[in-house]
Amino acid sequence: MGIFGILLFIVGLILLIVGILNAIQLIFIIGIAMLCVGLLVFVFAGFRTVRPTQRGLIERFGKYIRTKDQGLTWILPMMEKMYRVNITEQMVDIPPQMVITQDKLNAEVDAVVYYRIKDVKASVYNVDDHRAQLSSLSRTTLRAVIGNMTLTDANENRASINEKVEAVLDKETDSYGVEVLRCEIQKIEPPADVQTSMNNVVKAEQEKIAAKDYATATETRADGEKRAEIKKAEGVKQGLILSAEGKGEGIKIVANAEADRIKIVNEAADRYFIGNAQSLKKLETVEIALKENVKFIVDTDKVSTIITDAAGVSPIPVEKPTVKKT
Repeated sequence: MGIFGILLFIVGLILLIVGILNAIQLIFIIGIAMLCVGLLVFVFAGFRTVRPTQRGLIERFGKYIRTKDQGLTWILPMMEKMYRVNITEQMVDIPPQMVITQDKLNAEVDAVVYYRIKDVKASVYNVDDHRAQLSSLSRTTLRAVIGNMTLTDANENRASINEKVEAVLDKETDSYGVEVLRCEIQKIEPPADVQTSMNNVVKAEQEKIAAKDYATATETRADGEKRAEIKKAEGVKQGLILSAEGKGEGIKIVANAEADRIKIVNEAADRYFIGNAQSLKKLETVEIALKENVKFIVDTDKVSTIITDAAGVSPIPVEKPTVKKT
């Protein structure tokens, strides 16, 4: 567009001069029109827009002039040139590579690095290709960091690896205007045979934990059943004890009540009955008590004494037969 505008401007200028020299009004008008059109084309050819995600780097005949922020700008067509540089967060995929760990094992490592341009001028003039440079530097740094760790440590401390690689990359790329935001390890895969052995170890460990948990659960259940049986036996025992004590207390209360009744009857007999009537009343009371199943556990030789004492009468002495010796 700039060249076309300049050509139109030159042609229009020539026609303008020819029209003036030859006094030809038509050529003069055509020359003026072409001159104006060429000038407009040249001016409009120099407008450039810069998006918010970009910065414009302007050169004039190969020399840096200025950096343009977002918005509309104008450059001299054919003399100045603008390069747009992306300043948003970008990602560099680090190709998988084999790394030898500290325990002499080969591991395939894959990672990604996130960065952004913080100095547009340095990212263009201080390095040939900052993406290729960052990718190569990331591969070297990963080999150096993981090479000082065992395979197990590398798998367990990925966050530490990310931080170390990020710190090294951020320091090394500062000179060409790149800010490393973070590094993420995607995978660290050992050889197939080593992976199988590691899986077997993990499986055995899980089985060991499961067996231990099962034994603990069985022991806990057995202990619970034992305590339940003990509690059950204690409950039965306590119930029998309380039942026996209740029956004893009941018998005692009934016996005391019956004794009190006999005592009251005897006292009434002594007060209101005379002679044999008293004895008959007392014997009647004892007879009623015995009929009501009031029991006495005594020596057989003392039965008559206890009964007569309870009735308040004196027993008739009985002579024992004598055995003659021959």
